[in-house]
Amino acid sequence: MSADLIAAASSAAARAHAPYSRFRVGAAIRAASGAVYAGCNIENAAYPQGWCAEPSAISAMVMAGETRIAEICVWADSARPCTPCGGCRQKLAEFAAADTPVISAGPAGERGRWTLGALLPEAFSLDGEA
Repeated sequence: MSADLIAAASSAAARAHAPYSRFRVGAAIRAASGAVYAGCNIENAAYPQGWCAEPSAISAMVMAGETRIAEICVWADSARPCTPCGGCRQKLAEFAAADTPVISAGPAGERGRWTLGALLPEAFSLDGEA
Protein backbone atom coordinates (compact mmCIF):
# COMPACT_ATOMS: atom_id res chain seq x y z
CA MET A 1 0.00 0.00 0.00
CA SER A 2 2.98 2.34 0.54
CA ALA A 3 4.13 2.21 -3.09
CA ASP A 4 1.74 4.99 -4.09
CA LEU A 5 2.95 7.15 -1.19
CA ILE A 6 6.58 6.59 -2.15
CA ALA A 7 5.81 7.50 -5.78
CA ALA A 8 3.93 10.65 -4.76
CA ALA A 9 6.72 11.74 -2.40
CA SER A 10 9.36 11.09 -5.06
CA SER A 11 7.43 13.15 -7.62
CA ALA A 12 7.06 15.95 -5.07
CA ALA A 13 10.82 15.93 -4.36
CA ALA A 14 11.47 16.40 -8.08
CA ARG A 15 9.49 19.67 -7.85
CA ALA A 16 11.28 20.98 -4.74
CA HIS A 17 12.69 24.50 -4.80
CA ALA A 18 16.11 23.87 -3.26
CA PRO A 19 18.60 26.19 -5.01
CA TYR A 20 20.66 26.72 -1.83
CA SER A 21 21.03 23.29 -0.27
CA ARG A 22 20.28 21.21 -3.38
CA PHE A 23 18.61 18.82 -0.89
CA ARG A 24 15.25 18.00 -2.44
CA VAL A 25 12.65 16.46 -0.15
CA GLY A 26 9.17 15.27 -0.94
CA ALA A 27 6.47 14.20 1.46
CA ALA A 28 3.20 12.39 0.86
CA ILE A 29 0.48 11.77 3.38
CA ARG A 30 -2.46 9.45 3.14
CA ALA A 31 -5.52 10.98 4.74
CA ALA A 32 -8.11 8.94 6.61
CA SER A 33 -10.22 8.96 3.42
CA GLY A 34 -7.41 7.21 1.51
CA ALA A 35 -6.61 10.28 -0.60
CA VAL A 36 -2.91 11.10 -1.01
CA TYR A 37 -1.56 14.64 -0.66
CA ALA A 38 2.02 15.61 -1.50
CA GLY A 39 4.33 18.52 -0.84
CA CYS A 40 7.96 19.51 -1.31
CA ASN A 41 10.52 21.65 0.47
CA ILE A 42 10.69 25.26 -0.67
CA GLU A 43 13.83 27.20 0.25
CA ASN A 44 14.18 30.95 0.55
CA ALA A 45 17.28 33.14 0.43
CA ALA A 46 16.20 34.59 3.80
CA TYR A 47 16.89 31.52 5.93
CA PRO A 48 14.88 30.15 7.77
CA GLN A 49 11.90 31.48 5.82
CA GLY A 50 11.52 28.41 3.63
CA TRP A 51 9.39 25.46 4.58
CA CYS A 52 9.67 21.71 4.70
CA ALA A 53 7.87 19.16 2.54
CA GLU A 54 5.67 17.83 5.34
CA PRO A 55 3.81 21.11 6.08
CA SER A 56 3.33 21.56 2.33
CA ALA A 57 1.58 18.18 2.19
CA ILE A 58 -0.43 18.95 5.34
CA SER A 59 -1.59 22.22 3.78
CA ALA A 60 -2.81 20.42 0.64
CA MET A 61 -4.71 17.95 2.84
CA VAL A 62 -6.34 20.66 4.96
CA MET A 63 -7.25 22.70 1.87
CA ALA A 64 -9.05 19.59 0.56
CA GLY A 65 -11.12 19.52 3.75
CA GLU A 66 -9.37 16.64 5.51
CA THR A 67 -7.88 16.66 9.01
CA ARG A 68 -6.62 13.13 9.80
CA ILE A 69 -3.40 11.52 8.58
CA ALA A 70 -3.27 7.73 8.29
CA GLU A 71 0.25 7.30 6.86
CA ILE A 72 3.26 9.47 6.04
CA CYS A 73 6.18 9.10 3.62
CA VAL A 74 9.27 11.33 3.41
CA TRP A 75 11.48 10.89 0.33
CA ALA A 76 15.03 12.17 -0.13
CA ASP A 77 18.09 11.15 -2.12
CA SER A 78 20.39 11.05 0.88
CA ALA A 79 23.01 8.73 2.36
CA ARG A 80 20.84 8.09 5.44
CA PRO A 81 17.10 7.64 5.79
CA CYS A 82 15.42 11.04 5.99
CA THR A 83 12.83 11.51 8.73
CA PRO A 84 10.75 14.60 9.51
CA CYS A 85 12.58 17.30 11.48
CA GLY A 86 11.43 18.05 15.02
CA GLY A 87 9.13 20.90 14.00
CA CYS A 88 7.53 18.79 11.29
CA ARG A 89 7.04 15.92 13.71
CA GLN A 90 4.96 18.21 15.92
CA LYS A 91 3.04 19.53 12.89
CA LEU A 92 2.27 15.95 11.85
CA ALA A 93 1.19 15.11 15.42
CA GLU A 94 -1.55 17.75 15.10
CA PHE A 95 -3.26 15.55 12.50
CA ALA A 96 -1.93 12.02 13.17
CA ALA A 97 -2.00 9.50 16.00
CA ALA A 98 1.09 8.22 17.80
CA ASP A 99 0.76 4.87 15.98
CA THR A 100 0.68 6.49 12.51
CA PRO A 101 3.36 4.90 10.27
CA VAL A 102 6.16 7.18 9.04
CA ILE A 103 8.09 5.78 6.07
CA SER A 104 11.48 7.02 4.90
CA ALA A 105 12.18 6.38 1.22
CA GLY A 106 14.75 7.16 -1.42
CA PRO A 107 15.62 6.16 -5.00
CA ALA A 108 15.82 2.46 -4.05
CA GLY A 109 12.43 2.50 -2.29
CA GLU A 110 11.60 2.18 1.39
CA ARG A 111 14.58 2.76 3.70
CA GLY A 112 13.01 2.74 7.16
CA ARG A 113 9.72 2.74 9.02
CA TRP A 114 8.73 4.11 12.44
CA THR A 115 5.60 5.30 14.20
CA LEU A 116 5.10 8.99 14.78
CA GLY A 117 5.07 8.27 18.52
CA ALA A 118 8.51 6.66 18.29
CA LEU A 119 9.85 9.73 16.47
CA LEU A 120 8.08 12.20 18.77
CA PRO A 121 7.36 10.79 22.21
CA GLU A 122 5.31 13.05 24.48
CA ALA A 123 4.07 15.27 21.65
CA PHE A 124 2.16 18.40 22.62
CA SER A 125 -1.59 18.05 22.10
CA LEU A 126 -4.76 19.92 22.91
CA ASP A 127 -6.02 17.18 25.21
CA GLY A 128 -2.62 16.69 26.87
CA GLU A 129 -2.15 13.21 25.41
CA ALA A 130 0.62 12.24 23.02
